[in-house]
Amino acid sequence: MILVLGATGFLGKRVCRKLDYAGLEYRTSSLTQGCDLRDFGQTDKLFSEIKPEYLLNCAAYVGGIQFGYKHPAELFRNNLLMTLNVLECARMHGTRRIVNPISNCAYPARATLFREDEFWDGPLHESVLSYGFARKASWVGSWSYAKQYGLDQANIVLSNMYGPEDHFEEERSHALGALLMKMVEAKRKSLPFIMVWGTGTPVREWLYVDDGAEAMIRAMSIARSDEPINIGVSRGISVIDMALLIKRLVGYEGELRLDASKPDGAPYKTVDGTKGARLFGWTPTANFEETVADTVSWYISNR
Repeated sequence: MILVLGATGFLGKRVCRKLDYAGLEYRTSSLTQGCDLRDFGQTDKLFSEIKPEYLLNCAAYVGGIQFGYKHPAELFRNNLLMTLNVLECARMHGTRRIVNPISNCAYPARATLFREDEFWDGPLHESVLSYGFARKASWVGSWSYAKQYGLDQANIVLSNMYGPEDHFEEERSHALGALLMKMVEAKRKSLPFIMVWGTGTPVREWLYVDDGAEAMIRAMSIARSDEPINIGVSRGISVIDMALLIKRLVGYEGELRLDASKPDGAPYKTVDGTKGARLFGWTPTANFEETVADTVSWYISNR
């Protein structure tokens, strides 16, 4: 049996749709469905009832850069509690494999093109310290449970995801979603300009949510590997170029003004997906402009 944790979240919903399309049997759980993974008793009850063979762990407590600066303790505590409880319950109830997504912000701040052999080569950027460390700790937990108990996990590193049904909230959104919201609202109100956080120079690689979901499902059947596995294409886009793209797609005619008093975060984040492509026999396929256009259309229709 496959169990999808965080099944009502952004990534979890897309994973479930792909499982449906593939005709695979699965069960779901999420906080909104009544199971709080931060509580060991509730997590143990879930695993004892389902006894999952495969676990697709889409559960996380996450937000954008503004959320990270305001809620570092919550990000640290909530994500570590979920990791500890899921690992122990998977061990106790005989789970065969856990697919564990790790955000690429777990890489060192000084890294530019993220490679798996550089995962430990320096401190994290302050803007993502709490969340990035918690995701890094999930790999340490994976390694520990593999060494002592033989628990099999596939740890896949995913870039910030985007797409329809994303978190479109002022604090919880990542840069792409936040800019999209701002521009749609600015166009509706005929505002003469909007502010773009930071200098506009940071470069980010983005992952379309359907590609993230595809990687999660494919990770159930790849050869065992205890090390992190990057999912990516080694290409990014600067914040200002992304803002100009969204501006064009939204049809906003006002000015973009950079607010350099706001934090940029890490200067450069792209992902070397060579190892992942070899192990998966696949790489992300989404066209960035087309899928951002789809995201804009969904948001305008559903905001």
